[in-house]
Amino acid sequence: MRGSETVHMDVAPGPIWELVSDVTRIGSFSPETFEAEWTGGADGPAVGAHFRGHVKRNGRGPTYWTECEVVTCEPKREFGFAVLNRGRALNTWRYRLEPSGSGTDVTESFELADALAFRLYWALAGRWRGRTNHEGMRTTLERMKAVVEAKP
Repeated sequence: MRGSETVHMDVAPGPIWELVSDVTRIGSFSPETFEAEWTGGADGPAVGAHFRGHVKRNGRGPTYWTECEVVTCEPKREFGFAVLNRGRALNTWRYRLEPSGSGTDVTESFELADALAFRLYWALAGRWRGRTNHEGMRTTLERMKAVVEAKP
């Protein structure tokens, strides 16, 4: 009930961190989340900060808002957030940045909460949803790569 994708980007972690930790820019990269905004007085990344994301499931629908909370915020190393339902984490997404050679390996990952409902869901639709998540993560990272590597 988890997965990850890694893409090497030929830049230092700083510019990548600026993209992954600015949730208001996710709509430029993600094939499912087309906009996000900080909520509850938050205006940037910090553990405990909340934001909401506007999602078009599978890029087609349904469309809905998700409540999220930042759970990891280590500048230039890791940014993670949990998608919440009534205050409980359903799914945790992370971006890990690891210096590698002259650039950075960037890993996007997800992990569903260990709950009976998710185990049943994963048993029934896991292969399909897992493939969708992997394709979406790869697309997101490749779009970010194009932006950070294009900067002078």
